[in-house]
Amino acid sequence: MIEESTGLFTIGELARATGLTVRTIRYWSDEGVLTPVARSAGGYRLYDAASAARLELIRTLRELGLGLDDVRRVLAGERTVAQVAAAHVVALDAQIRSLKVTRAVLSSVARRGSSAQEMTLMNKLARLSAAERRRIVDDFMAEIFDGLDAADPDIKNRLRFMTADLPDDPTPEQVDAWVELAELIQDPEFRALMRRMVAFNAADRGPDVPAGSSLWFMSRLVQLVGEALRAGIAPEAPEAEGVLRGLLGDADPAAVLERLTAAANERVARYRELSALVNGLDPQPAHTEEFAWVVAALRVRAGR
Repeated sequence: MIEESTGLFTIGELARATGLTVRTIRYWSDEGVLTPVARSAGGYRLYDAASAARLELIRTLRELGLGLDDVRRVLAGERTVAQVAAAHVVALDAQIRSLKVTRAVLSSVARRGSSAQEMTLMNKLARLSAAERRRIVDDFMAEIFDGLDAADPDIKNRLRFMTADLPDDPTPEQVDAWVELAELIQDPEFRALMRRMVAFNAADRGPDVPAGSSLWFMSRLVQLVGEALRAGIAPEAPEAEGVLRGLLGDADPAAVLERLTAAANERVARYRELSALVNGLDPQPAHTEEFAWVVAALRVRAGR
């Protein structure tokens, strides 16, 4: 002590007592979070036992990552430690999510041997905020369903679910899938293709048709054509007529052919595959063989 009668510490003595450096204590004093209780005759800062306790609290808060402004508010009684901690947890969660995305992007770049240009695009798309990613999906959904009120609502719900958001802790494969999916749903040509599919659905759907009928048609196609394939019935065979009647009923074969041609598009199949990857789901069967059989059978009959 400089003066035993006062029981006060110099910065050097406070540093030795707390294990902190003189430079750190002086900096916190200059920033106003550890005010000296007095000055010595020589102008040196002096601190008391309460200062040492306050210093321990400052060190704890700083080690937990709080900025000096938050430390100052806690010490001034403007905010409780619990309030600051809760706010800091939110900030840390955001930082952790960002670091996880960074890790996934770098892992993907390392695995794929991406160029600098590819890495820049991947990082940009992967780092979009959740709100920005939702906006991309909302714009996509709005464009392909605009004015098509007769479209099956189950189709809309399924498409929105398929075009999922990037998870908080994505794998490199999910980052790859999201980046490709984001580029795909912003492509005007792909949007036009998807809108054409929805328009086909809306055009042949009456006001009393229950939701989910379109999905039922696809399920029936897979069932009936799967049976035909197992029975060895070729698209051009006479027996194919009965399969088509059971599937199409009174529907216009030309309209169905146009719709199935769009639905069987490779980019649509890739869209489904990417959506499953982003959602963390196993890829859904594309039933490519069944779709190709129906398209071939309809084309045979359209050419007659």
